[in-house]
Amino acid sequence: MTIIAIDFGTSNTAIAILEKEGDLPKTWKFEHISHGFETKAGEAWLVPSLVYVTEPEEQEQFLFGEQARARYLLQDQASIKSHRLFQGFKRDIVANFRPPAREIDGERYDAEAIAEVFLAELWQRLELQIRLQNIEPTQLILTAPVGAFESYLNWFESLAEKLKLPNFQIIDESTAAALGYAITRPNALVLVIDFGGGTLDLSLVRTAPITNDLHNRKITKAEAIAKSDAYIGGIDIDRWIAEHFLRQLQKLHSDQASWLRLLEVSEQIKIKLSLVPEVAEIWIDQESNIHNLQLTQIQLAELLEQHQMIDQLREAIDEVLAIALQRGISKAAIEQVLLVGGSCQIVAVQQLIIAYFGKSKVSFNKPFEAVAHGALALGQTIAVEDYLRHSYAIKLWEPYLHQYSFYTLFAKGSKYPCQRAEPVVLQAAIANQEEIWLDIGEVADISQAEINYDSTGKITSSQLLKQSDFRSLAISDINQVNQVNHLNGQLPTEQICMARLNPLGQLGVDRIRIDFEVNERRVLIATVVDLQSDRTLINHQAIAKLE
Repeated sequence: MTIIAIDFGTSNTAIAILEKEGDLPKTWKFEHISHGFETKAGEAWLVPSLVYVTEPEEQEQFLFGEQARARYLLQDQASIKSHRLFQGFKRDIVANFRPPAREIDGERYDAEAIAEVFLAELWQRLELQIRLQNIEPTQLILTAPVGAFESYLNWFESLAEKLKLPNFQIIDESTAAALGYAITRPNALVLVIDFGGGTLDLSLVRTAPITNDLHNRKITKAEAIAKSDAYIGGIDIDRWIAEHFLRQLQKLHSDQASWLRLLEVSEQIKIKLSLVPEVAEIWIDQESNIHNLQLTQIQLAELLEQHQMIDQLREAIDEVLAIALQRGISKAAIEQVLLVGGSCQIVAVQQLIIAYFGKSKVSFNKPFEAVAHGALALGQTIAVEDYLRHSYAIKLWEPYLHQYSFYTLFAKGSKYPCQRAEPVVLQAAIANQEEIWLDIGEVADISQAEINYDSTGKITSSQLLKQSDFRSLAISDINQVNQVNHLNGQLPTEQICMARLNPLGQLGVDRIRIDFEVNERRVLIATVVDLQSDRTLINHQAIAKLE
């Protein structure tokens, strides 16, 4: 038994391996591309999630991790070559809106293409090393953000299949982190706060009493009690610090190369402020002017308050505590609060969390490897009971109100596998209707900060806006015929054909009945019956992969 876990991160990526049950997990170090981070538990080796596209005459088309960072920092013509460095591409894929593809040497690269190149390189390097050591992986565990939408998970699974990865499974990052801290004692209740480069994820996890499986092995179950998330992370903080310095220097803008250098300096200042109250660094702008940049822990805390990051962290914690209280679990019952991710090293973040739970409950000794190490537990004698983070609904147009409404199929918080108690019965919308299509998607509450500046660059107003976000589900492979027909027709491509009607549908008559369920792999399953002909049109088939 050899299990491998990949924690693909916005800023850094960790790969861990467990060769046999009972061993301690270890994080894989790759020569030249890994970077060492000092932690209380020792040095953690991670691969910076960076890709650099080289010049056409070079032998290697791409540089990765530390090599990519070194090439960018050492290059002589930074202003010309800055567009060759890609970073933050994981978060771009998770996001609803993505930046346009870049054209480099006649090739176009978007976030997904670069991410595929990056992960394929890591897997190729890993494969070479495990073959040299005669290691045969039996299972691969991938991790994803708590609030990841179906499109990201679908892309992740498609990439795993494309790379021919071995038997793989996906677990959310913060639940994995709880297992990474070795929280396997029965009835332990822990809150994981995973604050990385791109997202903030919270998961309240309880371990169930040990039971025996079908092979009489001892099984520890980890139950996800409550989850919350926010689309905010360390790369936002780096940008806020950089913008603060530009306003301080009364610079309205900076070219791409010097801006990237300023972001690099801002990141280093942020990291150092986790250890000391004040930091000074040098930045050289596009006119080769040298600037001495200074920032204190107090100033950083003020920046986080002004940009509503502290409020978003409070809201995420409050949401988890509210869900837990609905299930009869008080804040006092939480035994440990485990901090994961580089952004949890920020003093203001730690102070807020300690204010909520008390210093004795907060642990931060495994910030970078907890997710990857915890994911390895899934391949052993640990099972995770989980629930849906988003609601799933049918999107309907209300002609009299001139707006869309949502008909809920499965509410947020539903444990899976599960069945919908009542079937969905549909009628034809027009006379002689040939087909019935549905737009099925995820509904999530999204919070975004809106900030205004006056003419001097001072923040004049700031508020946290909430709105519902609907994202249509991707069509599953078994419906590719529907998709092809769809693209040739007039309907929007996000809809799914649920029934072809023969005879044609008529107004005012119940025509099809749909029974929905979610299986143990979070796949939406449908059975469709034509009520007029009593024929089963779709029999227990996958419609789309859920988050």
